[in-house]
Amino acid sequence: MRKRRFVWLLIVSCALAVASSRAEQKASSGEAFVGAWTGTWDGSGSGNFDLILDKKAGDVVGRVEVTTDGGNYTADLKEVSFSGKTMKAKYDFPLDPSAEVGVSGTFDDRSAKGTWSLHPKGQDAEVAGGSWTVTRK
Repeated sequence: MRKRRFVWLLIVSCALAVASSRAEQKASSGEAFVGAWTGTWDGSGSGNFDLILDKKAGDVVGRVEVTTDGGNYTADLKEVSFSGKTMKAKYDFPLDPSAEVGVSGTFDDRSAKGTWSLHPKGQDAEVAGGSWTVTRK
């Protein structure tokens, strides 16, 4: 009887460890945050900010849909990386082909917030910047 109990506890412990490891792996790769997120941005103006994350060929990919005073746009993320719950991404700025936008943020289960920075392609000098916040749709 004791052996059975021990074996049962061992099986349950292993199952919990595997489940915990998979959850950590999903968060670390960004897979846990795949889906549609909607919110706002501000800084040099303000508007709506939608972030759509998807998984393609094992990697997290995505796009943004942004409303601005200068025009609305959609852009594909050209770089996306996650370290735990922290995301870093870049995309070409459709309203000025010589610029790109870097976004970074921290996610939890239902919301995320972070910063954005507009700069000339290949340079670090910020032209404009601000913050964004979203919730899971």
